Amino acid sequence: MKRREFLKTTGLAAACMLLNRPSSFAASGKRPPNLIVIMADDLGAKELSCYGNKQHLTPNLDLLAQTGLRFETCYSTPICHPTRFEIMTGQYGHHNKIFHFPGRRGGPIAGAPEDDISRHLTFAQVLKPLNYATAHSGKWQLTGKVPTLIRECGFDEYCMWAYKHNLPPGVKHTGGWEGKRGGKTSRFWHPSIVKNAEYLTTGPDDYGPDIFTDFAIDFMKRHKDEPFFIYYPMCLTHGPFYETPDTVKSEAGKFKNLRTNFKANVEYMDKLIGRIVEALDAAGLRENTIVFFTGDNGTGGQGKGQTTELGARVPMIVNCPGLVKPSKASRELVDLSDILPTLADFAEAKLPEGSVIDGRSFAPLLRGEKGPTREWIYSYLGDRQILRTKRWLLEDNGPDHPGRLFDCGESRDGTGYKDVTDSKAPEVLAVKKRFEEILADKSLPKVKEKPSSQRKKKK
Repeated sequence: MKRREFLKTTGLAAACMLLNRPSSFAASGKRPPNLIVIMADDLGAKELSCYGNKQHLTPNLDLLAQTGLRFETCYSTPICHPTRFEIMTGQYGHHNKIFHFPGRRGGPIAGAPEDDISRHLTFAQVLKPLNYATAHSGKWQLTGKVPTLIRECGFDEYCMWAYKHNLPPGVKHTGGWEGKRGGKTSRFWHPSIVKNAEYLTTGPDDYGPDIFTDFAIDFMKRHKDEPFFIYYPMCLTHGPFYETPDTVKSEAGKFKNLRTNFKANVEYMDKLIGRIVEALDAAGLRENTIVFFTGDNGTGGQGKGQTTELGARVPMIVNCPGLVKPSKASRELVDLSDILPTLADFAEAKLPEGSVIDGRSFAPLLRGEKGPTREWIYSYLGDRQILRTKRWLLEDNGPDHPGRLFDCGESRDGTGYKDVTDSKAPEVLAVKKRFEEILADKSLPKVKEKPSSQRKKKK
């Protein structure tokens, strides 16, 4: 079956089943809430001052946390590719079949059907039939080709950092490069951008994150009289770590990769969040716009790629003065599979029958309602997995590779955890049994180990 035929019979067709569903918004005359999901790149929870960081100044996110709801424990996957599938589909890897990048340990074969995001039902497709205007801005890093690129996943408009293979036919990038000229196109200074299937010419002083934020703000202004959904997976704070518009001192600094620029990158990311909030205020949209802020995995070089809590724990801050009840930091558990059902809950969208969603709406928590909450959250990468309850944590677990079990007590930030992997205490044995039950239906890819004679010896 050809791709377009497949789309007509699965994702988009399933979403169209929602068109005639009765809504309390229609009955009451009220407008559904606007929804904005912002996902920072390579940013673990530990990088924000509202999560205890003493070096980084993040006043805009701190204020959103203070006047909204901040979750102490939220999980993504430890690397971005499976996270992008999880957040968009509401599914874990054992359902969407994406456990890693194509060609990497446990990942799909390059070009495999399951790695085609357009074959999956996405959160944009769930919202679009309810008359939401939908947009994507920032980093895509998924399948698709111009002209149907991104739009085939339910987005009306987009503005994306474009690799060479994302450019329209016959177009060559004329701007900056990350590293060797002709290698990877720039996402920061003099960036490579495709906007609604057309190459956007940029100049040496143009900064990609500013352009993506401008696009998101312009989209919300143009659609202020109708409900809108914006998905903004940011390019910041992923390396290379260049100087930002607030710290740049010379042309050379625009392309000089220094880890010491990471602080400036985090703080400029926070500044962009502030610009979006200010634009919502100016347009009179703030009271009815729910802003979600999270990350796609742990910090690069400090957790990312590791099947540990450090690799999976990301921020989750949600704010909307008219709909989200301000509260002290929540100790309830959430993960990124919960985003899709939470958006659907606020929009009163009913998921198509037969759709498998692993996530659970946390809209009741945001509204200040009491009720059942998650017992556990889950993360995975390749053939390893992480499982967490409020007290217990299992890391780096997989077939023929028993993980390490920790008693976290009341701690949520990695401090004071006690390794109880080898304990025979009845309480620990009961936890191990319960974790086995939870993981029983969460299959992982089987990865063949290379014969010992083919493995490189570590020096």
